[in-house]
Formats: sequence, structure tokens, C-alpha cells
Amino acid sequence: MYGLSAGHGVKHFGQGALLIMIPSIKATFGLSDIAIGGIWSAQSISSGVANIPAGILTDMFRKKVAWILFASMMMVGAGYILISVSPVYWVLLVGVVIIGFGTSMWHAPAFGTLAARYPRRRGFAMAAHLTGAQIGNTTSPLIIGFLLAGTIGSWVVFGGIEWRWLAAFVSVPMILTALVVIARFKSAGAESTGPVTLGQYFASARRLVSNRGVLGMALLGAMRGAVHNSFQVFLVIYMREELGYSNTFVGVHIALITMAGIISTPIMGNVSDRIGRRPVISFAMTSMTVLLFLFLQFDSGLAMTILVAVLGLFFFSVMPIINAAAMDMIDRGSEGSGTALMFAGGSVVGSLTPIGAGFVYQSNGFHGVVIFAGTMATIGAVLALVLPMKSRLTSTA
Repeated sequence: MYGLSAGHGVKHFGQGALLIMIPSIKATFGLSDIAIGGIWSAQSISSGVANIPAGILTDMFRKKVAWILFASMMMVGAGYILISVSPVYWVLLVGVVIIGFGTSMWHAPAFGTLAARYPRRRGFAMAAHLTGAQIGNTTSPLIIGFLLAGTIGSWVVFGGIEWRWLAAFVSVPMILTALVVIARFKSAGAESTGPVTLGQYFASARRLVSNRGVLGMALLGAMRGAVHNSFQVFLVIYMREELGYSNTFVGVHIALITMAGIISTPIMGNVSDRIGRRPVISFAMTSMTVLLFLFLQFDSGLAMTILVAVLGLFFFSVMPIINAAAMDMIDRGSEGSGTALMFAGGSVVGSLTPIGAGFVYQSNGFHGVVIFAGTMATIGAVLALVLPMKSRLTSTA
């Protein structure tokens, strides 16, 4: 659990780095807001596509999941190397696509292994895994923002590092982690009873895609992901271009979105194991909705900073609980494909919303994006109340 969580943290360090580089990339290539949305859409589409082979490989070759995790991290590293040397926007997009594919290759083997190995504590196990991600998401914007700006107030001042060099730098921990994974994670998949034939896999997959409960959780996870994809990237653009915040200060705000979640995520996961998934998911989605709409009033200064930090209690923390709710309703041995379905659903919706948010931001500014994201969060809160989920007693059986 802790090894996979640490690897997940490194992976998300890479994902978070790209977000903080976006204003610099936009300036270098002279990109429009819609083109920026296109970067996130390309990443989301490639992530969705990657879930399909990742889920199949995880369930059919559970004892080989270390190799899938190795491939995941190597692709993220390779994507950053390509971004660092990209001469034009379309080459940059190819690098982003490779990163998106690599990041999603991690989910099915990691989440699937945890769901199979800890059936009675899925909420906590998946929350611990996401806590690793949140540590990566928290440290990445702080470090990358500082290195881009070259300043921390008046205490530390240097020339800053160009974003291309930073992209190349980010590839190093990805590649090193890949090597550690293949050397140290040999026990991953040990809970598997044996290889799964193609016929057995497709029989299980047919039951999975006809499971309305799992499909409902995939839709709910997709709405949460859509809120994330549409809001966060244009919050960065808004702070940098409209509020005039430095890269360091932007990095601090993005870190705040995940910092509080480092504490709240395992607590929410543990509570969901005890009282059930629905109360925790409903409370988190409703809180997220209210907090997003508050940005219409508190859109700058200390009030916005506090609001960003409070939003961080729920923004990512609810995701592992939604995944655990889905895992409660699938056949044993299909955990990898179940995870893939969850992330694929999010990628389908997430591939469209950043471009939509780009149009909204271009015509209506940050408040328009707040309403756009808040509306999707509202839909998610309603879905959390009505979608089928297993009760507390049956989910821990």
C-alpha cells in the first residue's frame, strides 16, 4: 500500500508540474485560451484510451503488474523529455498525450491491486493511495513555481529556470521511479490465484459493463473530474494574468488545493468504511458545490486564498471513495477493469470540459468558469444522492 502510494505521489508530481508551466508555455507559443483547453483535452483523451489496455492487462496478468507500472512511469518521463524540446504546439501536444497515456496506465494496476488485497478496507487503502498523489500535487506546484519564478519574497532571488529545462528535470524522477518499481514491487499482484484466460476476462467484462451501479459511479467520478479539469487550469491562468500573481504565489495556491486533502483523504476513506460510501460522497460533493460558487464573491486576496484551501478538503479527497463504492459492486478479479472503467468515464467527460471552459473563460472570464464548474458539481451532488451504492454491511463483506 505504502509503496504504491509513494509511486503515485511521484507520478502526480509530474502531473502538477505541467499545470504550473502552463502560463509560461502559453506565452512562449502565443496560445489562446481555447488552445490551452486543448492541451488538457488531449491529455484527458489519451488518459481515457490508456485505461482500456491497462485494465485488460491488469486483470489478465495480475502477477505482472510491476511491469505495467514500470511502463507507466517511463512514458511520463518520455513525454516530459519531448515537451522540453518541442518546437511547435503540435509536438507539445504529442508529449502531453504520452504523459496522459502514462499517467492512466498507473491507475488500473495500482487501484486494482489495492482493491483486491484489502477488500474490507478499500476506502482507506484507496484514500492512502490518493494521499500519496496529494503529496505530489502539493509539493510539485511549490517547487516548480519557485524554480520558474526564481524568488521567494525577498529572501531568495535568482534568475529562475526556463520551463523547457524544468520539463527535462521532471523526467528524471519519473524514470528513476520506474526503475525502483521494477526492482522492488515484485510482490504486486501476489494476491492473484492464477492467470485469467481471454474468455474468462470477457465474461467478467460483460458483467461489468452491464452493472448499473458501477456505471453510475463512473458517471459520478466523471462529473468530479470535469469540475477539476475545467476549474483548476483556468484558476492558474486567472491568477497569473488577471491578478498578476507570481509563479511562486500561483504555486502556493495550487498546493493549497491539495494540501488539506493530505489530512482529510484518509479520514474520509476510513469513515466511509465504517458508515458507508453515500454519506461521505454526498457531503463532499455538496460542500464542493457551495465552495465553488463562493468564488463569485471571493475572487481575490486573502479571502480567495482561504477559500482555495478549504476547497482542498474535498476537491480530490472524494475520488477514492467513489472508486471504492464502485469496487464494492464488481466481481473479484475484475478490479483492474473496474478501475479502468472509472477513469475512462472521467476521461470522456474530461476531454470535453476544458475546451468548453476555455470558450467560457474567453467570453465571460473567471466568473463564467466558476459557474460552469459549479453547475457540474451541483449535478454531481444530486447524483451522489440517487445513484445505487451498497450499504455499509454488504460493502465490507
